[in-house]
Amino acid sequence: MNLIRRVSATLPHPIGFAFRSFRFPGDSLVSSSSSTLTHGVHVFQCPDAVGIVAKLSDCIASRGGNILGADVFVPENKNVFYSRSEFIFDPVKWPREQMDEDFVRLSKMFNAMRSVIRVPDRDSRYNIAVLASKQDHCLVDLLHGWQDGRLPVDITCVISNHERGANTHVIRFLERHGIPYHHIHTTMQNKREGEILELVQNTQFLVLARYMQILSGDFLKSYGKDIINIHHGLLPSFKGGNPSKQVERVSHRDNMQSFVQKSENLEKQCLAKAMKSYCELRVLPYEQNRTVVF
Repeated sequence: MNLIRRVSATLPHPIGFAFRSFRFPGDSLVSSSSSTLTHGVHVFQCPDAVGIVAKLSDCIASRGGNILGADVFVPENKNVFYSRSEFIFDPVKWPREQMDEDFVRLSKMFNAMRSVIRVPDRDSRYNIAVLASKQDHCLVDLLHGWQDGRLPVDITCVISNHERGANTHVIRFLERHGIPYHHIHTTMQNKREGEILELVQNTQFLVLARYMQILSGDFLKSYGKDIINIHHGLLPSFKGGNPSKQVERVSHRDNMQSFVQKSENLEKQCLAKAMKSYCELRVLPYEQNRTVVF
C-alpha cells in the first residue's frame, strides 16, 4: 500500500478556503458535554469543484451536527477531491435514514464516485474472514484484539493451508468462541481457491494474517472486495519466507532470536494498525496500487 499523502495538521480555518485539515474551536468541549451525541465518519470522493467543503459542512450543521475534524486531499493536476470528516450528532434529531438521504443528495450534486458513512456505535460490525498459514503470531494477536473489542469486526471463520492440532492454543480459542476453522490443503497445482471463495461469500473484507500463499488474479476478481495483507518481509530487499535469517545482528545486544521477535512484533503492529485504519475509513483507493491514507 503506497502512501500518497497523510493529512494530519490541525488548523482552525474558515470553511470554504483551501486547507488540508481543520478542527473547529471548542468542538472537543461539545463532544464531552453531552452523552446523547453519537460519533460519525463520512468519506467522500468526487470530481474537484468549488464549494464542496462548504456543502459538506452545511449538510452536517443543518441537522444539528458538529464537525470535530476534517481531512482533505486534492492531488495536483488531477480533477479529483477526497475528504474524511468526523462529526457528532443527535440521532434523535438526525435519524440514520435521513442522514443517508442527505448524503445521497450531496453525492448526486457533485457526481460522487464514493460516499460512505460509518456510525461505529450503531452500525453493524464488519464481517471478515482470516486466512493464515503455519505461523501464529499475527493470527493470535488479531484474535485477542477482536476478543478485547479493539477491532470492530466479527470473524466468520479462519481458513488455513496448515492443519492445527485439536489441543493447540488457536483451536481452543476458536472453539471457545464458536469461530469455525477450515483446513484447506493447497498445492502448487491446486490452490483450491473455489473452496475458499465459497467460505468467504458473506464477508466485507479479508485479512491475510501471514497467509503464505499467493492469491490469483481470478480469485481477486471473483471476490471483488478488499483484502488486507501484511508482507512478512516488510522490507522488499529481503526475499523469501524467512527474511529474518538473511539479516545480520543490528547491535551487540541482539541475537537471531531477539531479531525474529522484533520482526514478529512489528508485523503484528502493522496488521492491527492497517485493520483499524481500514475500519475507521482512513484508507481510500486512489490509483492502481496506490491509496490515500488519512
